[in-house]
Amino acid sequence: MKKFNLSRKLMMGAAFACALSVTLSSCEDDDDKQVKPTGSNPVNTVEVNTNVTTDVTWTKDNVYLLTGRISVEAGASLTINAGTVIKGEAGTGANATALVVARGAKIMANGTASEPIIFTSADDQITSGTIASPNLDADQNGKWGGVIVLGKAPISASTPEAQIEGIPTSDANGLYGGTDLTDNSGVLNYVSIRHGGTNIGSGNEINGLTLGGVGNGTSISNIEIVGNQDDGIEWFGGNVNVTNALVWNVGDDGIDTDQAWKGTLDNFVVITVAGHSFELDGPEGSANGSHTIKNGTVVASDAANMVFSKDLINTDGNSQVSLENIHITGIGASQQINRTIDNPLVTFSNVTLDVAAANLGNYIADASTKNGISAATTATATGKANVSVFTWTWAANAGKTAGL
Repeated sequence: MKKFNLSRKLMMGAAFACALSVTLSSCEDDDDKQVKPTGSNPVNTVEVNTNVTTDVTWTKDNVYLLTGRISVEAGASLTINAGTVIKGEAGTGANATALVVARGAKIMANGTASEPIIFTSADDQITSGTIASPNLDADQNGKWGGVIVLGKAPISASTPEAQIEGIPTSDANGLYGGTDLTDNSGVLNYVSIRHGGTNIGSGNEINGLTLGGVGNGTSISNIEIVGNQDDGIEWFGGNVNVTNALVWNVGDDGIDTDQAWKGTLDNFVVITVAGHSFELDGPEGSANGSHTIKNGTVVASDAANMVFSKDLINTDGNSQVSLENIHITGIGASQQINRTIDNPLVTFSNVTLDVAAANLGNYIADASTKNGISAATTATATGKANVSVFTWTWAANAGKTAGL
């Protein structure tokens, strides 16, 4: 197998020179291999076409172009500096483009509020230092895959380890799960993931951010998902905690949990998703484990633009989750919390719906049981997200967090 292979071709008259401090492919003079300007400011485009097998750093003076499914393999660490832009080429099925952090590997993507790290489509003309795409609308999706982080923490599936959705079973880098609660897959901080979720099969797309068996030694905070075709963030077991997450305009569920994830999501905003605002599934195997979702604001619909979520909170009979201090606004006539009776390990505390108190029962499928759920206007609701931490996001700059 070739080592991590980057090709950067700089046109200098009729000659080309290759220069990077990592292994490079040989220079060629065919036009489609030349570096081309990206966005309004010309920058070098570094083509990433093989897996990361040694420690590598990506820097903001380049745009990194993923040409396929790229895995950071066990034992390797990928460092992404603040302000760096990573783009994924289009690809479907087994050729879907994604960045996969395999078990035993690390990603150190530590952006800042002034210089977030942006994952986006190759069609996006955005460059470092820009917040909004100059040419793609925020609801455009399915243009590439997404970011998948896998770890060695326990999962509740039919087997102790499983193959993550979106990755062919022939690729061992797609395995996740184990016994290490403190497993450390690295850092994701001030990261925006956009326009992803390419279809890999009938009804099977890649999430914006997928977390499979990720341990609590991993640090994940200040995350934005925009315009993904599938879910915003989906957890498959593990016990990693996530703080300050914003999901906007995704084509399926905003927050999706599976396989007895045991962590906490603290301070979040979900805005106009097409599926369920919350899809909270129970364990698939014998292992149990409850998670906590707290301090959040959900905008369930954008009536002006005819965008309506499928449902508010969707759980199974065996789901295990505590929902605390959450306010849901923009509620449509047919949107509901799907059950509050036959899921005894799901608890609600200060969950408020922006509806008239007399009509609250219309939005709860089991209307006779409303423990912890009440009506409150957005102006008076307590326990909402602290939206001031999201000023760095595209959503905030588009005015989507105003008034929340």
